[in-house]
Amino acid sequence: MVQSHGNDNITYRDRKSLIIWLLVYFKPYLPLLTLSIVFAILINVSVIVKPYIIKYIIDDYLAVGINAPDVFLYTGLLYFGVVLIGVGLSYSQTYILTYIGQKIMYDIRNQLFTHIQNMSTKFFDKNSSGRILTRVTNDVESLNDIFSGVLVNSIKDIIMIVGIVITMFSINSELALISICSIPLIAVITLIYRKAARKNFIKMKALIGRINGFLAENISGVKLVRIFHREKEKFEEFQKLDKEYFDTSLRELILHSLCRPIIEVINTLTIALLIWYSAGTVVGGYLEIGVLYAFINYVKEFFAPINEIADIYTSIQSALVSAERIFDILNNHEMLEDTEQGVPVDRIKGEIEFKNVWFYYNEGEWVLKDVSFKIEPGQTVAFVGHTGSGKSTIINLMARFYDIQKGEILVDGINIKEYNLKDLRRQIAVVMQDVFLFSGDINLNIRLRNESITDDDIVRAAKLVCADKFIESLPNRYNQEVKERGCTFSAGQRQLISFARAVAFNPAVVVLDEATANIDTETEIAIQRAMANISKNSTTIIIAHRLSTIRNADKIFVIDDGRIKEAGTHDQLMEKGGIYRQLYERQLNYQWIA
Repeated sequence: MVQSHGNDNITYRDRKSLIIWLLVYFKPYLPLLTLSIVFAILINVSVIVKPYIIKYIIDDYLAVGINAPDVFLYTGLLYFGVVLIGVGLSYSQTYILTYIGQKIMYDIRNQLFTHIQNMSTKFFDKNSSGRILTRVTNDVESLNDIFSGVLVNSIKDIIMIVGIVITMFSINSELALISICSIPLIAVITLIYRKAARKNFIKMKALIGRINGFLAENISGVKLVRIFHREKEKFEEFQKLDKEYFDTSLRELILHSLCRPIIEVINTLTIALLIWYSAGTVVGGYLEIGVLYAFINYVKEFFAPINEIADIYTSIQSALVSAERIFDILNNHEMLEDTEQGVPVDRIKGEIEFKNVWFYYNEGEWVLKDVSFKIEPGQTVAFVGHTGSGKSTIINLMARFYDIQKGEILVDGINIKEYNLKDLRRQIAVVMQDVFLFSGDINLNIRLRNESITDDDIVRAAKLVCADKFIESLPNRYNQEVKERGCTFSAGQRQLISFARAVAFNPAVVVLDEATANIDTETEIAIQRAMANISKNSTTIIIAHRLSTIRNADKIFVIDDGRIKEAGTHDQLMEKGGIYRQLYERQLNYQWIA
């Protein structure tokens, strides 16, 4: 599979190319990255120099019985200076790498969030909120290690290994060969670990997504769980998921924890082999004690970067799995909406026409079948029908949340696909039965951070839809805090706020999707009067089960099985004696019985 990243002409077919792709994010920080690599080289030099200084003192002075206080003092100061320089450079390098890593993750999170916001509704239908949440939080966080030092530390470790090997061979080639004889064994262990770790990481990431999705769903539906006393059953579901994640995490920890001790054992055995081989030559005077001391230190330092590379490999495995999951979203251009192209429009008249429209959500399962109708500017029209007949789908298509498979949708005589999507949706305000409020205050939820809407506009909109009475009664009035999803307000109050929001945006088309279902009769009558005033300057579309609320509509469309079966005013449809009359009389009888 070939995938592309934003506007960059980069593709990846394998993991190697994916790593190269990740490295592209370092581009804005190349000067800092270069400085960090220079620091890494200097740190390595300080590590390699320290054993050599001790070797020099042992072999040239102590072993031969020379007492040179001045030399010892200056050499000691030199050793201390090397240590201080190494510590300072190490701190500076860590700070730079942490800064780079956090900035890159900041960039990726912003890019990912922006990309998700521009995805079509179909994308959210196919991906749970928990799965998307995992991509933006856990998966981005998993990239922290790879961006906060994996690259530079890998370079540092490789330079360290090469530098130690060169130094050892320059001192004694036989001892150098003994010191590096364990490398093939380490390579075999790494290959075994690599295969097991990757498979486990993929499973672990998938489980995190499932857990996040389960939590998001159950927190939203906590009232329903309590009403039906399903706490125990939901806990058992979560416990099963959590146990599976625990087992997978434990397996990852076991794999990771085994790798380092095995390398430490190999390190110790190599030192033991080195001492055993050198013991006779030291006693016989063929090998200097300082050389043996230096080699023991170099072997320790040689295995330290190997351990680091093993840890880095674990981070890379996790990061690559997360990167693949992130780029699955970033490279999903099929479901990406183009909100910048198209014909710009400041204000539409509100004429809407469907011409032989066919539409399905799932291929072959037609929801709308050859639907045709026309709504004139300023008209108030209603769509009625049984549940699942396709009423709400028509609203979704007007705002281009989905694209139709056949037919044509016209707004002011222009195909809806030719409009700039942002401008088109700006003209349409939808008031739904299931109201969504953001955390913040009432002002924010009406304005939605649109600075062109003033405080006076908010008050005016609230009065127009009769929301001002309950808002004025609140302690902080329009600055009253709104908690998550508006949980501290009643369903009717949330609905009134959503009405005020729609009015404040002054749309050309107002859609009421079962919008009066949670409002008492008195408030509903007041809102109907208000909507009569609003509809003078806009086209109003109503979807309603309570047919008494649409008696005064200019036209009523009756949808059944995805087709428009009847159309006309209330009186015309009642005289016709068809589906509409049956629905109306059934509701009247139900209300009378109730």
